[in-house]
Amino acid sequence: MKKQTTFITSLILSLSLSSFAQDNDSTVIRKFFNESLSNGKSYEWLRDLTTNVGPRLSGSEGAKKAVQWGKTLLESGGYDRVFLQDVMVPHWVRGAKEEGYILDGKQKIKVPLVALGGSVATPKKGITAEVIEVKTFQELRALGKEKCEGKIIFFNRPMDPTKINTFEAYGQAGDQRRSGANEAAKLGAIGVIIRSLSSTENDFPHTGSMVYATGVPLIPAAALSTNAATLLSKTLKENPNTKFYFKQSCETLPDAPSHNVVAEIKGSEHPEEIIVVGGHLDSWDLAQGAHDDGTGIVQSIEVARLFKNLGIKPKHTIRIVLFMNEENGNRGGVKYAELAKQNNEKHIFALESDNGGFTPRGFGMQGASAELLAKVQSYRTLLAPYGLHEIERGGGGVDIGPLAPQGTVLIGFKPDAQRYFEYHHASNDTFDTVNQRELEMGAASMASLIYLLDNLIN
Repeated sequence: MKKQTTFITSLILSLSLSSFAQDNDSTVIRKFFNESLSNGKSYEWLRDLTTNVGPRLSGSEGAKKAVQWGKTLLESGGYDRVFLQDVMVPHWVRGAKEEGYILDGKQKIKVPLVALGGSVATPKKGITAEVIEVKTFQELRALGKEKCEGKIIFFNRPMDPTKINTFEAYGQAGDQRRSGANEAAKLGAIGVIIRSLSSTENDFPHTGSMVYATGVPLIPAAALSTNAATLLSKTLKENPNTKFYFKQSCETLPDAPSHNVVAEIKGSEHPEEIIVVGGHLDSWDLAQGAHDDGTGIVQSIEVARLFKNLGIKPKHTIRIVLFMNEENGNRGGVKYAELAKQNNEKHIFALESDNGGFTPRGFGMQGASAELLAKVQSYRTLLAPYGLHEIERGGGGVDIGPLAPQGTVLIGFKPDAQRYFEYHHASNDTFDTVNQRELEMGAASMASLIYLLDNLIN
């Protein structure tokens, strides 16, 4: 009877302690959201980054200004350490504004067009040729060299509108942007144009990275706005002999020196174990890079501010990393992981925000054991009041991906993704498209998860 009484007493004590921990965690999370929504700095930081620094493609003057901006801002936060990591990055420049025209024999129709990142230029006078429309590489190959030689190949496969996960639709359509020029060049084509990877019909062409394969002729590659692609397709159906003209002046310069920007809050109990929070500092050159990835940058910095201003001392070291060169090379992410391994650093978690500054929905986890995933999923009761219902397996992010072989659990912050591909890599990715409250909710969401993870592992 005495043993049974002792067991019951222990059980009650255990449940009481668990309940106390939950109540305490709930209080801290509430403080994160109260502080971010009442006194958050992320929105004004984003205004400064996007309007005063502006576009910041790797190797550009804008990228240099962004590094200095990030370093100065983090140094003003009073963190334990702020430092730069040297990294050599690609240096591609767009040059003069591109030109594109549909030539159907009756009229010359100007259409919005931009060079794909990494593309070569056209000849100075541009190129004009008949157009072959395809949707897949298989369809292209079936045509053979005889039908494709000397032509411009037009890849017109839209993102699948039935996919609720717009990133899934983006991934399925992305091969034509990345490798379309290679597949077309193998069959003797002289140029490639693709339908922009956008989830809406609009007049904003979306750029993005493409890579040439070794041993394949280099032909120019560009993206049409979705409205222009629809128009070209319609014109080709009415007149199969329609021609297209485009001109672009881009070039690739020698690699340039740049930096990742890093700040630390030292852990009070396990300073040798690191939790990374970050986004990428670079952006494409067409716009201000607000959602991609200015929002991720300022949210990550806000996480550090929330911990410091609320006097919450993490057990593990929290590192804020502003990665350079996610857009066209991931050199910053690779260099960060390389230095982590070289310095024998132990990274237990890495969280990235690179899906826009929209309403928070949850997190995706990569590399977590079933037991760890289940434990983090048990935090739904704490996070659900803030709209964070989705905690599941998923990708972490491009910048933190190179940490995976070192055993780091990768986590991707998941805001609502329905509007992201309206702005992604396009000239309308500007500060005015970001909602202040959504941005601040995201920062508090990230801080909350980091706090829970910090207390999860002893």
